[in-house]
Amino acid sequence: MSYQHIFDSHAHYDDEAFDADRETLLTELPQKGICHVIDCGADFAGCEKAVALARAYPYIHAAVGMHPEEIGADPQAWLPKLEALLQKKAENKIVAVGEIGLDYHFAENPPHEVQKAAFTAQLELAARFGLPVIIHDRDAHADTLQLLQKYRPRGVVHCFSGSVEMMREVVALGMYIGLGGAVTFKNAKKPVQVAASVPLDRLLNETDCPYMAPVPFRGKRCDSSLIPYSAEVIAAARGITAQEILDAGCRNAQALFDISLED
Repeated sequence: MSYQHIFDSHAHYDDEAFDADRETLLTELPQKGICHVIDCGADFAGCEKAVALARAYPYIHAAVGMHPEEIGADPQAWLPKLEALLQKKAENKIVAVGEIGLDYHFAENPPHEVQKAAFTAQLELAARFGLPVIIHDRDAHADTLQLLQKYRPRGVVHCFSGSVEMMREVVALGMYIGLGGAVTFKNAKKPVQVAASVPLDRLLNETDCPYMAPVPFRGKRCDSSLIPYSAEVIAAARGITAQEILDAGCRNAQALFDISLED
């Protein structure tokens, strides 16, 4: 079955994994039902590439932000550069600040307090420019939720890995939940529970490509055309059709990022 209204709310087509065939792939995606893609920077070079892609392809929009693993020791090394991009947000097709957040998974990641300071600075930057945020939260649920409750941004917690209870706390803030390939994994108990429980008007579809390819492509390079595989699992958990999941995700992403299907 072919699907339409596929809105990939989180992709990294700026990644080197796409260097060999990026132009061919991005030219073909709209023919596969993809209506819009948010390309998210993770470091400053990635932010610049995301802006370049957004300006080159009508259906791509940029998010700019520093991933917690990329912040370094001093936000002043990159914060003014991000601000310069955001000052031309319309020209640069920037629709969000992201991906930003906290990642406590690896011991070699920046210290927690350094991460929280960088996260806070970018939440404040998003508020100043009137933009939603795209949140990365890995093994940092309590601190992430605490900062979201303090700053109350518009936005999405992408690749959501928390509990149903945390999902409800995030939704209570008016935020969205991003789900993708992880719902198809064999050990995906929490993501499937969240997929079944999240209000349909708070769900976004995503890939995190080139990462997080769904089963049966796990371990291979992911792209936006694979979203239906996760949408089918989410739909089965809810007793509705995959197209209904895609339609809802499209509506929700349009609302969050202020994008129309015609944009």
